[in-house]
Amino acid sequence: MAVESILSMRKLLVEGKNDFHVIKALCSRHSLPSLFTLEEPRSEGLGVESLVDSLPVQLKVSGLNALGVVVDADLDIQARWDSIRAHLDVAGYGKLPKLPEPTGAVVTIPGKPKVGIWLMPNNHLPGTLEDFVAHLISEDDLLRPEVANVLSRLESLGLNKYSKKDRQKAFIHTWLAWQRHPGQPIGQAITAHVLQHDGPLAMSFVNWLNNLFVAT
Repeated sequence: MAVESILSMRKLLVEGKNDFHVIKALCSRHSLPSLFTLEEPRSEGLGVESLVDSLPVQLKVSGLNALGVVVDADLDIQARWDSIRAHLDVAGYGKLPKLPEPTGAVVTIPGKPKVGIWLMPNNHLPGTLEDFVAHLISEDDLLRPEVANVLSRLESLGLNKYSKKDRQKAFIHTWLAWQRHPGQPIGQAITAHVLQHDGPLAMSFVNWLNNLFVAT
């Protein structure tokens, strides 16, 4: 069977283009790109709700063996999980746990495609891709506290233009702006070893991908 045909049977859907490039870079660093097709979002405007709404239809695609979904938990991780559970229940996946799996959900139902769910950043805290990326910065990085201090000072003076929910995004992009090559996109920063690819959270994500796709 052709490689393209095999990959089309294993798909990973992501919420946005930044997610696409971050995951693509991590897969490259861990030699995983041949496991599945990583679908680039057609439009940033569709958002997570449209992706979740599409799951029952996605799971009906002929020949599909495994489908992975990566979305932000955002402010209410339980609400996000409950929405995904409801849509998967419609598709015949009615045995998902009431709480997200800490290491990412992988659901196997006889006669149906395997399904995997990862809620950014780590399946148990509210947040976004940028919170996940923050874990790719070394704990002993000297710029990390300096960026936090600058943002805190801006906020105390009321000079920040970003909202509270976007603080981590401001943090990541400020940190990247202070590197040897300022303003490098997140995916490229992983490829260039500026961000770590093998920390605990990154490895947990890679293990989830392997559990979902390797044995399929």
